[in-house]
Amino acid sequence: MQRPEGRWRQRGQKWLEEADKRPKSMVLPGHLALKFIERAISVEVQEQPAGIDLTVGRVFSFKSSGTLGVKSVRLPETAEVPLEGGVWRLKPGAYKIVYNEIVSVPEDHIGLCFPRSSLLRMGATVECAVWDPGYKGRGSSLLLVFNPNGIAIEKDSRIVQLVFIKAQERLRKIYSGAYQHENL
Repeated sequence: MQRPEGRWRQRGQKWLEEADKRPKSMVLPGHLALKFIERAISVEVQEQPAGIDLTVGRVFSFKSSGTLGVKSVRLPETAEVPLEGGVWRLKPGAYKIVYNEIVSVPEDHIGLCFPRSSLLRMGATVECAVWDPGYKGRGSSLLLVFNPNGIAIEKDSRIVQLVFIKAQERLRKIYSGAYQHENL
């Protein structure tokens, strides 16, 4: 009788052999991801090994509540936060940010964005949704300031890194939602 670990080793080996035959997903290096970004502030600075840094172009505060329903969404009213000498001085709280760059996600990729570590070290973060295949627009995200003393952000500062991931196989749908061509 074969020992249990031997059976698992055989199954694992078979899985690995089958995985080698499947198309691979991959992270697009920054120099290749650049072709999906328009209006970069500084390509040399924004290109990263595994993606592209996006810069903050506008900041908004929330002025009302929002509603997420089964069949509809009502977004809250916002007001643009004014710059003070080219800098936003933000108190603790939630803010909507809009990026400078126009992003065109290829139909066989998704985009994921992550806050820059410098922002995290200041006591703030950015929350992003998945950037779906086929999306094009000047995206927006949620900036959360936790630092009880607030933070200051210069206009056009790099704030998140956008990473493109190639799908393993052809996707059945591409993005056609309400935010297609947003902020253009």
